[in-house]
Amino acid sequence: MDSSTAAEPSLPSNQSSESCAAAQTATENQLFGWFYMVVFVLALGGNSLALWIFSRQRGVSSPANVFLVHLAVADLSYVIILPLRAIYHFTGGHWPLGEVPCRVTGFLFYVNMYASLYFLACVAGDRYLAVVHAVRSMKLRQGRYAHIVSFSLWVLVTVSMVPLLVTHQTAQVDNTTVCLQLYREKASRKALVSLAVAFTPPFLATLSCYLLIIHSLHRGSRLEPALKLRALRTIGAVMLIYVVCFLPYHLSRATFILGYSHPDVSCQTRRALSMANRLTSSLTCLNGAMDPLVYLFGAEKFRSTLKRLFCKDKAGMTGATSGDLKGTHESSLSAKSEF
Repeated sequence: MDSSTAAEPSLPSNQSSESCAAAQTATENQLFGWFYMVVFVLALGGNSLALWIFSRQRGVSSPANVFLVHLAVADLSYVIILPLRAIYHFTGGHWPLGEVPCRVTGFLFYVNMYASLYFLACVAGDRYLAVVHAVRSMKLRQGRYAHIVSFSLWVLVTVSMVPLLVTHQTAQVDNTTVCLQLYREKASRKALVSLAVAFTPPFLATLSCYLLIIHSLHRGSRLEPALKLRALRTIGAVMLIYVVCFLPYHLSRATFILGYSHPDVSCQTRRALSMANRLTSSLTCLNGAMDPLVYLFGAEKFRSTLKRLFCKDKAGMTGATSGDLKGTHESSLSAKSEF
């Protein structure tokens, strides 16, 4: 994972780089602060509702629902510290909360981001099996296996990020306390390799699975049209999260690592790289507010519960529609509970 970039103090060692860093304006701080508060409200509400709905489900959970539950837990683990980021900006780019909260904030940021990436990849893999190998994968696609995979991923991600909790993460810059893990990254080749290793596998796995699903649906899957539409909506939601939340951050961060400490880079360019780093870092927080779209399109029980809560007059129609879908091909029967 990416803890090597986060565990070390990330302000550039060279004095000219430090003097080049532009102070954040009051307007910028206010915009960032309110942005985090809005995301906090949306993500807390959406993921709390998702966990409540999933917890009320009876019987054995499908693998997709297991992965979505863990995704909601990952989101909530980071959402709870978004107000700390807001406080940082509302106090003018000063970290008044001390060393330990700074470490915890950085730890939860990376744990949430990479846990989310891997759980989204797991959802993609499960969707691929459900659509492309519906019958043959029925024995493999069981809730207990999904739990084993999920807890293994939690251990992997958490252990990778533990260095954040045991290394010093605050510094004094111009009489202001800075939490090094909020935006600033260490510009080193090692950091670039770590970044690629952490992001590339889940991204390529997710992209490959969804391309294969689209190819299967285009070629003529036995899924019913309504189920095909739901599958495509799930794919669209996940890829939208990647495009908005994760891809810009990792591309910007790679550019930051390669360019910030280069001797030929101008001061103006360094400031632009720093601003891009802050903007794309803030965008990663949106995944907590956008993940409920994946629950909506990817979990039938979540969708039906929302309909009962907000469209009670259509509850009967929903049940009738669900009943009409029974009696289809085996592939549709396997995928129905997933979409």
